[in-house]
Amino acid sequence: MNDDSSRCRSNCPINFALETFGDKWTLLIIRDMMFKGKRRYGEFLASAEGISTNILASRLQRLEASGLIVSSKDPANRGVALYQLSPKGKDLLPVMLAITSWSGRYDALSSAPAAFLEELESDREGLTRKIRAAMEQT
Repeated sequence: MNDDSSRCRSNCPINFALETFGDKWTLLIIRDMMFKGKRRYGEFLASAEGISTNILASRLQRLEASGLIVSSKDPANRGVALYQLSPKGKDLLPVMLAITSWSGRYDALSSAPAAFLEELESDREGLTRKIRAAMEQT
């Protein structure tokens, strides 16, 4: 898929990004895939934020249509879809880490583990390699 901003309100790079993944549910689904290894519909539904089934179905379709995720059938149960980040989706890792770092710095109630935030600040490159390697295993 050759992405362009022809269907966007403007050709601004920030606008393109927001129209691609700019609602809260989309980034939370990406978070769950990227950092928590979630791959099944029910796993996303179980997230603490309480996404509704219709919103989840819509966001998964939008993520797949935009090339950020791919779906396949679970070999153990052909009636179950498995979702994983595409290379394009995996390329959001630096963005997700930057958001996590910023939130960890300014949200006193952040649920991000302190050890994760410390590693993010002290060795972002090493942490990035570790997360990318884990994503390649799914």
